[in-house]
Amino acid sequence: MTTEWMGVIAMYGLTVLLAIPLGKFLATVFKGEPNAFDFMKPLERLIYRLGGVDETANLSWQQNLRALLTINLVWLVLGFTLLVMQGSLPLNPDGNPSQTLDLAFNTAISFLVNCDLQHYSGETGLTYLTQLAVITFLMFTSAATGIAAAVLLFRSFIPQTAETVGNFYVLFTRAITRLLLPGALVISLVLVFSGVPASFDGRDTIITLQGDTVGVSRGPAAGMIAIKHLGTNGGGWFGANSAHPLENPTYLTNMVEMVAQMLIPVAMIFALGFFVNRKRFAWMIYAVMTIGFFLLLIPTIISELGGNPAITHMGISQSTGAMEGKEVRFGPLASAYWSIATTVISTGSVNSMHDSSMPLSGTMELLGMMVNAFYGGAGAGLLNFYYFLIIAVFISGLMVGRTPELFGRKVEAREIKIASLVALLSALLVKGGTALSAWIFVRYGGASDWAVAPSAWLNNPGFHGFTEMLYEFTSANANNGSGFEGLGDNNFFWNYATGIVLLFGRFIPIVGPVAIAGLLARKKCVPASSGTLPVDTPTFGLMIFAVIFILTALSFFPALTLGPLAEFFSLK
Repeated sequence: MTTEWMGVIAMYGLTVLLAIPLGKFLATVFKGEPNAFDFMKPLERLIYRLGGVDETANLSWQQNLRALLTINLVWLVLGFTLLVMQGSLPLNPDGNPSQTLDLAFNTAISFLVNCDLQHYSGETGLTYLTQLAVITFLMFTSAATGIAAAVLLFRSFIPQTAETVGNFYVLFTRAITRLLLPGALVISLVLVFSGVPASFDGRDTIITLQGDTVGVSRGPAAGMIAIKHLGTNGGGWFGANSAHPLENPTYLTNMVEMVAQMLIPVAMIFALGFFVNRKRFAWMIYAVMTIGFFLLLIPTIISELGGNPAITHMGISQSTGAMEGKEVRFGPLASAYWSIATTVISTGSVNSMHDSSMPLSGTMELLGMMVNAFYGGAGAGLLNFYYFLIIAVFISGLMVGRTPELFGRKVEAREIKIASLVALLSALLVKGGTALSAWIFVRYGGASDWAVAPSAWLNNPGFHGFTEMLYEFTSANANNGSGFEGLGDNNFFWNYATGIVLLFGRFIPIVGPVAIAGLLARKKCVPASSGTLPVDTPTFGLMIFAVIFILTALSFFPALTLGPLAEFFSLK
């Protein structure tokens, strides 16, 4: 057990040690200052030339959002087209069929928005072509989109009035050429030398120790697994995701994949501090996020190491903790750490089955996604934290009787309305979707021939079944992608319902914060005075944490009470 604790401590410590210098490097990259990766400039210029992009142009926030949304629409159409045609295209040695229209709709959107919610099994639902040309490609572009959008926010923290906030195309390209591509290459090499497949061979046949003949899928998996973690994407090459022995074969690969998925979200916090020269502000944000992270992690570890009370009541010892749904090579401690990191960060990859998590652990996993601002995804974490920051600034200003200001810029009605709408939309998508699915299941639960086939939805009745539906919509809205896999989700209703939630859950939290940042950047910056509210102090950090806690509790506590909390108390 001591060794397991040391492994978890090493994973988090290594993440922070790497994130600080990486944050400084990213600040130089996005500010256009000389850095070690300037040798990529010729490739970048070629990309700009092919795309007709003027790399010297500074765009307004409206132009940047238009560019972001337009290019993502193009990728959505291309991805959808390939998925519905994959069965007739090359690089399909296992003969996997094309996806149905509703499944392709969900899959294309899911990977476009950095969620990677998989309503199919990786090795049987896709071909090598679509795994690479759709899934892996979108893992790069979706992560770069989030990073570029977050950097657009940085301009609102600089004490200079500006009509422009940067160039999305340039930020997007640099995120790929100078961060995601080199990082994914290093990680994929570690995975390849650890036994992760990296060939185009088709399914192999092996004979197990029991004498059974089993077909084992292979393919060029290592590169995709590398970027799925580095870019906080999360989809698995194999259906079992990082619980699969070929996707995550050893404790070393488990550590590498764990550090990789946390690295960019933490580094982006420090990049903000270096970019705007406000390191104390960045440390305040890091402290708020880290406290939130550990408040979710500690109960989960305690719950998983304590085992299942129902089994304990049967007189069965659980000296190793709750092992249902866990891989023996990782154990409950490393699995608990992964489960919170992957839901807090919005990666959504799993090295254990969340559907088998203890009820309290499931509650913490859900809360991590409901907040979606404790580190968060690649860039997306800062985007979500930003609207909490705006609300906290506004409330704090009212409490002290002064006009709310963020680093010298007045936060007025327009900004607070946008931030409030983004916050309210999240609760609406999750609770509205869950309520609709619960109503359909109750109303048509016995129907097997209706389009949504509700009779095949749930393998678990009662509280746990409700949690499975709540988890699915929470994961979709948070662009997370993990799931309580007791839910039968590959059908008309879940493919289209979560697909719509995926789109709104991704782009509204991008459009809102970038719009606020653009509006603030245009305002006159007033020098700090004795009446200025400091936003880089522990007191203000406590205020932000309180805002996050209150908004999340008010929005989601009733739903949690009906699901995982009710199940938790039923086991006592």
